[in-house]
Amino acid sequence: MAETKRIKTALVSVFHKDGLDALLKKLHDEGVKFLSTGGTQKFIEELGYPCQAVEEVTTYPSILGGRVKTLHPKIFGGILGRRGLAEDQAQMQQYEIPEIDLVIVDLYPFEDTVASGACEADIIEKIDIGGISLIRAGAKNFKDVVIVPSKAEYGPLLDLLNRKGAQTDVEDRRWFATRAFGVSSHYDTAIHAYFENGK
Repeated sequence: MAETKRIKTALVSVFHKDGLDALLKKLHDEGVKFLSTGGTQKFIEELGYPCQAVEEVTTYPSILGGRVKTLHPKIFGGILGRRGLAEDQAQMQQYEIPEIDLVIVDLYPFEDTVASGACEADIIEKIDIGGISLIRAGAKNFKDVVIVPSKAEYGPLLDLLNRKGAQTDVEDRRWFATRAFGVSSHYDTAIHAYFENGK
């Protein structure tokens, strides 16, 4: 049974950055290390916080016009690795996979892009792949990981950090996982509806 867990490393990869600064400040004050990509990494560093690039961990650059950034065993292993399972821990050590305790994601705005009347090529590019995969991985491993699946959860996480510091219990993590699967389900439903309507 998963006990209280301390957040030590956070992967932050978001589209909307409004409201993120207060959360980042609290996490930094709690000693949490940041791992990020592209614009989010730049945003974190401009706030004055150190941030390791995902590319440093994976040793791969962002490729295919940004379509592939976080999709790598060292990132997903860090999220999905079971802290209480000796075999997982041994493999993480063997392949130098860092533990990732918190994942903060905000998906590409697919529905807003459809509503804007954008062309199909632009709409297709707003189908998030890495983000939705990070959400599912973090939620699946809620026994060890906190998943923040949209900016709607920035506030609840900040409240939790203000009450408990960078510590969560399994009930907290399960609550965020439940929200995460709700976000994932809504997102995929919207994409399915777009294709079903023949557009």
